[in-house]
Amino acid sequence: MAKPAAKIKAKLTECNFINGEWRSPLSGEYLENHNPADARELIGRFPASNAEDVDLAVQAAKAAFQIWRKVPAPRRAEILFKAGEILLRRKDEFAQAMTREMGKVLKETSGDVQEAIDMTYFIAGEGRRLHGFTTKAELPNKTAMCTREPIGVCGLITPWNFPMAIPSWKILPALICGNTVVIKPAEDTPHSTYNFVEALIEAGVPAGVVNIVCGYGETAGAALTNHPDVRLISFTGSTDTGRIVATAAAQHDKMCSLEMGGKNVVMIMEDADLELAVEGVLWGAFGTSGQRCTAASRVVVHKKVAKKFTAMLVEGASQLRLGNGLSNRTDVGPVINQDAVNKILGYIEIGKNEDKAKLLCGGKRATKGDLKHGYFIEPTIFAGVKPNMRIAQEEIFGPVLSIIECHDLEDAVAIANSVKYGLSASIYTKDVNRAYRAMEDVQTGIFYINASTIGAEVHLPFGGTKATGNGHREGGTQVLDIFSEWKAVYVDYSGKLQRAQIDNQ
Repeated sequence: MAKPAAKIKAKLTECNFINGEWRSPLSGEYLENHNPADARELIGRFPASNAEDVDLAVQAAKAAFQIWRKVPAPRRAEILFKAGEILLRRKDEFAQAMTREMGKVLKETSGDVQEAIDMTYFIAGEGRRLHGFTTKAELPNKTAMCTREPIGVCGLITPWNFPMAIPSWKILPALICGNTVVIKPAEDTPHSTYNFVEALIEAGVPAGVVNIVCGYGETAGAALTNHPDVRLISFTGSTDTGRIVATAAAQHDKMCSLEMGGKNVVMIMEDADLELAVEGVLWGAFGTSGQRCTAASRVVVHKKVAKKFTAMLVEGASQLRLGNGLSNRTDVGPVINQDAVNKILGYIEIGKNEDKAKLLCGGKRATKGDLKHGYFIEPTIFAGVKPNMRIAQEEIFGPVLSIIECHDLEDAVAIANSVKYGLSASIYTKDVNRAYRAMEDVQTGIFYINASTIGAEVHLPFGGTKATGNGHREGGTQVLDIFSEWKAVYVDYSGKLQRAQIDNQ
C-alpha cells in the first residue's frame, strides 16, 4: 500500500490537494467563496488553477493507479466503509459548513451529507460484489468468463448544488473499481468537496488516489477534459456545458458520462389528494430554492381541479419563510450567486411578457432586513402558462413554477414529453391504471407516483433521457458500468490448438 495522504485541515486559504500533499496553485491566483445568504462573509479562498496544476494532479493519479488497482476490491471497500463512519460522526459539522457555503437550509444539507454516507456504505458493499459472469464456450474443454477491470485516471467535474452528494456519486464507484481520480469541484462550493475527501483520507485512501484541483471550468475543467492521460470524464452540470465536454472527450477518445439539465413535471389528475399534491409541489419546486436538476418547474393540473389546486398552492407558497439556512425558522434559502439572481429574474420578466401568463405570487428579489445582503428570490408561481412558452420549456434553475392546465391524462403526458429534457416526472392520482400508463408513457429516467420529482435513493440508477444525459446512470449497481471495463477471458484446457469461428465439420 502507498503512503497515506496528509490530513486535510480547513483554513481560510486552501491549496490544491495533489499526491497527498498541499500545493499552492502555480498561477498564484485564488477565487473567493462567499456565503450566498450573506455575501459579506468570506468562507475561504480557493485555487484558481491552470493546466499545469491539472497536469500535476493527473500525473499523481496516473502513478497511484498502478498501485491502487492491485489492492483487492474488498480491501478498498473496507477503507470506504471507514470513510462512511467518519462522515456519520461529522455529519452535523459538515452540514453546517455546507449551508454556509451553498445556502440551502440545514435539513437539506444534512440530507446532502447523509446521501454521501448512504452512497459510501452502498458502494463499500459492492467491494465483494464486483461480479462478472461465466458461460459455456463453443468448443470442448474450454471455458469462458467476463470480469470488470478498472479504467485508469478519471476526471470528475461536479456542480455546486449538491457539493458532497454528487462528488460521492462519482468518487466512490471510481475508487471501488480500482480507478484513481482528479476532481474539479464547482468554484462556488469547493469546501464541501474538501470535507468529503478529508473523510476518505482519514479512512486510509493512499496518496495520489484522490486529488482535488480547484478552479474555473474554462481553465481547470477544460484542462482536465483535454488531458491525454485522463481516460474518463464524468460531468454533472448544464446541457450546454455538457455538449462542450462531450465534444472534447470524443476528440481524445475518452469515455464520457454526462448528467445534465431537466425541466421536470408534476401531473395532477382530478382524483388526486390535493393537500398531498400541494405539499409535494411546494417541496419539489422550492426546496433548494429550485436549484436541483430534478426540481419541479412545471405543474400540469387537470382543468376540473386547477382553480382549487392553484389557490391552495399560492397560499402554501406565501407561507414559506426566506432566510439564512442555519436558522430553523427558514424554509427557503438563497440562490447561489448574483449571476443566478440575474438569470432567474430575467426569466421572471420573460414570463410576465409571455401572452396570457399570469404572475400569481413572488417575482422579486427579497431585500427586507438581512435578506438584502444575500441572494434571495421570492417563491414565484405563474398560471395560465402554455406548454410552448419559454418559462415552460427552458431550465430556469430557481424558485419559479409554471402551472399548465390539461384536459385528461393523455394531454398531461403529451405536455410532460414536450420538452427537450427527460430527467424526472411525477403523477398524483388514486387510479392505479392511470398511474401505470403514465409511468410507461412519460419519457424520463425517473418517475414518481404520489410523490414529488425529487428524492432519489442511492441504490437505484439516477439519470435521464433526451438532452438530460448521454445514457449512463449514476447510483445503483449500474454506476459500476461507467467506472469499469469488461474483459472477456477464455481458458482452453484441451491441450491442443482449437480454432474458434472455424468450420471444423
